[in-house]
Formats: sequence, structure tokens, C-alpha cells
Amino acid sequence: MPAPAGLPGRAALARARLLTAPELDGGLVRELERITGRRAEPLYDAPRSGPKDAPLLCVGSALPEALRTERLLWFHSVNAGTDALLCATPWPAGALLTRTVGRMGERIAQYVLAWVLAECQSVPEFAALHARAQWRRLPSELAAGQTALVYGAGRIGTAVGGLLRGCGLRTVGVARTARSGPAPGFDRVVGADEDAAALGAARWVVSTLPSTAATEGFFGAGRFGAMRGATFVNVGRGATVDLGALEAALRGGGVRGAVLDVLPEEPAAPDDPVWRLPRTVITSHSAGITADEDVVADFTACWEALAAGRRPELAVDLGRGY
Repeated sequence: MPAPAGLPGRAALARARLLTAPELDGGLVRELERITGRRAEPLYDAPRSGPKDAPLLCVGSALPEALRTERLLWFHSVNAGTDALLCATPWPAGALLTRTVGRMGERIAQYVLAWVLAECQSVPEFAALHARAQWRRLPSELAAGQTALVYGAGRIGTAVGGLLRGCGLRTVGVARTARSGPAPGFDRVVGADEDAAALGAARWVVSTLPSTAATEGFFGAGRFGAMRGATFVNVGRGATVDLGALEAALRGGGVRGAVLDVLPEEPAAPDDPVWRLPRTVITSHSAGITADEDVVADFTACWEALAAGRRPELAVDLGRGY
């Protein structure tokens, strides 16, 4: 049975050379070799060696310009975000792009919950008091019963909403369009064009949004201005946030504080003004670091789907960018 339009067929997969990025761990590469039944070759050496007409199956985080040709059959990204792959030159026509999600939703959800509870229990303030050897009682705050507004109702956003909901928070998801009734992880889901009231009622606003043309600068003066003392947590992409608007909201008090795991430009230089944002903590894009077992599990699922003539669930919609 031929493969559905736009997907690699079995014959092409059987002929494809497996190219892996040099930064991949040796154990991971051996697993990819076992799954595909062929030896891996270095990704960056492919244009200079090997059969010149064989299709290419690549695994890594970046695609060299020399491989952005009609020979590319399938690229599996070891990351969940694919914006860096798609913002370069046009993606090769007909090439499949899949991504790794693995247990990233679980990891990111725990990251968000950790910062929610740390704020409720004044952990940063107690750490500062300890450093100064000062004994002072600080009030705590219950997270349960308060509202978390989570932008992005996909795999990661749903995981975040589900964990927060399990701790007693009211969770409201934000998707492109509203959904009727409860949804997995959320008490309700509103549309992105009707989020003003939800922003005003939220104690925490969490972004899991990808970086696309539609989300660039998504959190600007309008949305930050609608917040009434919420803490903003960004575990999506830095380009979705207007940092100038965030700073104004932090200084004006509309935003209580911010936790930024991602920035528009990474890594931030020591003299970058972002380090001086008031009541803000920056972490090093580490909320959902991909593990090798995630890559193996998700690549295997994609490989098996293609072998069965199905479109992998982790295939990227090139129009949407995720």
C-alpha cells in the first residue's frame, strides 16, 4: 500500500541514509541505528561522502544548508520547538519534519508548579533572609482555589494545567478558539481573542506558546495591561513576549513578578537589561530539557507510524510551525 501523500514511502525509507548530528550521545546513535537497521553517518559530512542519490533521514537539532534539498526525506528534531529549523531558508518541499516531545510536558509542568509553590511559600525571600542570617516570619499563601491561566492547550499546556489542577487550582486554558465544556487539564478553555477577563482574574499566567508568525510579540502592552497582579511564567518561546511591555507592567504593578525560562535572544549577555527586570527570575531554557530516552521513544513512534503508512502524531504542520 503506498504511503499517504506527503509522507515517505517504505521503499524510500529502506534506501535512506541515516545522518545524525555530532552532538548526539553515542548510546542514542546506537539506538537509532537499531531502530532503522542501518549505520549512522555524521550529519555534516553527508554532502562530501556516500551515495549522491540516496534520500536522507536526519536526526538532530539543526539542518545544514547543504541538506535543504529535494534529497531530504525526513528530519526528526531532538527538540520540541522547531522554529529555528523553519525560520531559516524555506523547508525542502515534500520533506517530513517530526519533533521530540517525550515527557517534556511533565517536566515543564513540574517546573511551573515548583515556582507557583515557591512564590506561595516565600521561598526566594526566605533564601535571601538566610543569606543575611536574619530570622523573620513571612506570610504564606494558598495556591489552591486560585486561578492559573495557561496559554496553549496542546500537549505541554495540558500537562501544566493538569498538574496545577491536581493541586487544587482553577485552570483556564487559552487556545486559538474557545471550547465548550471542560477539557483535559482545564476547567474551561477560552479563545485567544476573548482572554481579557481571564487575564484580569488570574493569579498566575503561564505561556507554553510556540514561536510562530502569529505568536510573535503576543504578550504585549494589551495583555500585560489586562493583568491585575498576576505572576507571569514563560516556558514557551521568548519571541512571544515584548520585554519592554513586560518591564512597564512590572514597574507599574500590574504584573506581580515574572519567571522567564526563555528569552528572545539566548543566552543573555551579563550586561543585558533583562537581568535587571524587577521581581524577575531568569532560568537557562531548562524547564523541559529533552532526555535521550525521549528522543528514542518519539523517533520509534514516528518510525512505526511511517512503516504502517500513517502520518506520525509528532509530524509538524509546516503552516502552523508546530
